[in-house]
Amino acid sequence: MSPLFLSVPILFPIIGGALLPLLRNRSVAALRVCSEIIVVLTSILVWAGLFSVHGESAQIYSFAKGFTIELSLDGSSAFFAGMISIMWPLIMLYAFEYMKETSRQASFFAFFVMTYGVTLGVAFSANILTLYVFYEMLSLVTIPLVIYYKDHESSYAGRKYAAYTIGGAALAFFAVILTTVYGDADGFAFGGTMSPDEGEYTIMQIAYLFGFFGFGVKAAVFPFHNWLPTASVAPTPVTSLLHAVAVVNSGIFAVIRLTWFVFDPQYLAGTPAQIAALMTAAFTLVFAAVLAVRERHFKRRLACSTVSNLSYMLFGVLLLTPDGLVAGFAHMLFHSVIKMNLFLCAGAFMHVTGRSYIYEVSGAGRRMPATFTIYTVSALSLTGIPLLSGFVSKWRLIAAGVAGGSIWSLIGVISLIVSAFLCAIYTLSVSVRAFFPAVERDLYTGSERRDAPALMLIPMAFFAAADIALGVFSGPVIAFFEKIAAGLL
Repeated sequence: MSPLFLSVPILFPIIGGALLPLLRNRSVAALRVCSEIIVVLTSILVWAGLFSVHGESAQIYSFAKGFTIELSLDGSSAFFAGMISIMWPLIMLYAFEYMKETSRQASFFAFFVMTYGVTLGVAFSANILTLYVFYEMLSLVTIPLVIYYKDHESSYAGRKYAAYTIGGAALAFFAVILTTVYGDADGFAFGGTMSPDEGEYTIMQIAYLFGFFGFGVKAAVFPFHNWLPTASVAPTPVTSLLHAVAVVNSGIFAVIRLTWFVFDPQYLAGTPAQIAALMTAAFTLVFAAVLAVRERHFKRRLACSTVSNLSYMLFGVLLLTPDGLVAGFAHMLFHSVIKMNLFLCAGAFMHVTGRSYIYEVSGAGRRMPATFTIYTVSALSLTGIPLLSGFVSKWRLIAAGVAGGSIWSLIGVISLIVSAFLCAIYTLSVSVRAFFPAVERDLYTGSERRDAPALMLIPMAFFAAADIALGVFSGPVIAFFEKIAAGLL
């Protein structure tokens, strides 16, 4: 099947989502059914493409020589698209319960569904220009989701989100233009397409840093991290799927494409550009972990944790070794499963109790045992406890850093260890408060036990089970990433 087929799962949810507001005067049930049908059919189309698309790339539109919109499928795009195609239908179920008492649901689900198609566009991009176009579209289509509640806090978060992400895209545009002009117009290729002359050495390093920090805005690298905790004011389905998986991982994915599929990793290795990017990631992952320990709002604490863990992935990618890239991909997948579940648990707590702060969790584990048991499994995994997926990726990141052998990679390893210790503090302290509160601080003494509704618990239980399965049986997944890192997929 031609790569042109990849345009179908991209366009289907974009068009379908745009038509959902036509159902605003129909029943909520009809809106939900149509939304879920669009998302499920899109996921089926994605997997049909993953198993049947062959060929180098399909050109959709050409602006000028070298500046084309093209789609293609390789191991990296198959991983990213396959991951979100499994997660999106499940989070839709959670969203149905979470959003049931809100107004303007047609608008919410319209943008939520359209975002699916745009994210797939990022995954299936065949060159840096195509990726950039969908990267910009992703910013625009998610702004209405951030400002959904339309109060002062949401409006402020939306303005900040727009300023950061669109501003970041402006930085990245410099890299897009130079890499398109000096690179191979045929698009992404493992090992890079750049062959700069000696006289272009400095300007291309500057171009790389513009691209790293520009695309890195969505990956929340310091000093462009602040939008992510602020955007946690959005509804939990948005913060769990988009701001813990789709949007932020699009930033990671763009950096991977830039580093490994546009620039030659051997060209970047040991350069000031690599060192600057690597040390930025190392600093960010510790700095954000400290912010998470200090944060008292439940969702904002998890958002700070996301900032930290995104730089775990960047650290692996920026080591410029196959082992580092494998570890980066592994943490991209495992963290998505873990962090999304932590956000879902936090959202369930807020939905049931109407409370939002860490101190208000005291005793909630006895009232919501399933929710906080699932939360604890995910917290243990994020900390890096063996037999859970978080241990696998963190261990590989540390091993890749040690094998890197440079002072810079060893600084990164120390940062990872410090951050992992802080992670145990800011995640597991919530579980301790929930299940073992001081008697005088138990806020739910005598309260009726009422756990999260079934539509919330089903996705949470699924991702907890996936977390355990990926921790115990990580071999096939790691083998797949190793093929990508070897340039075989």
